Amino acid sequence: SQNSFLSASLPEEIGTLKKLESINFSNNDLTSLPASFVQLVNLRTINLSYNKITNLQPVFTNMKKLELLDMSHNKLVEVPDHVKEVAAIEINFSSNQISVLSEAIAECNRLKVLRVDENCLQLSAVPEKILTDSQISLLSIDGNLFESKDLHAREGWEKYMERFTATKKKLY
Repeated sequence: SQNSFLSASLPEEIGTLKKLESINFSNNDLTSLPASFVQLVNLRTINLSYNKITNLQPVFTNMKKLELLDMSHNKLVEVPDHVKEVAAIEINFSSNQISVLSEAIAECNRLKVLRVDENCLQLSAVPEKILTDSQISLLSIDGNLFESKDLHAREGWEKYMERFTATKKKLY
């Protein structure tokens, strides 16, 4: 569904809605989030897909209950170091213009699913730490500037596949 009622920004007052558990501001023209967004500590799902957000602001830091952060189909060009403060179980950065992926994302201790399909990542921009030293058990990375199978030769691929397989077994 098209929202399209918001253009460019949300009001600073959004931070007063402290009991909110789910937010869907998809399909708008948002370019950034207000600083008060950091006060929405009870959020479980955040859908900011199909906007015009250009950078990942440090506003998700206190959201310890966060399950899903969807920022797909925006204009992100990098995933900065402060991403390690995001406590989400799933992060969707698909269909952006990301060419830099901080290895700090491996420090997200609740993160199980990372979607970075359809971006501008080179193989060298995918931190080995995601494979060797993270909780990520589903890395969705097709449609970047390398063949997905090239990732299989990277250090830590087997360790990642152990997590992937263990997760799949739990599902069936």
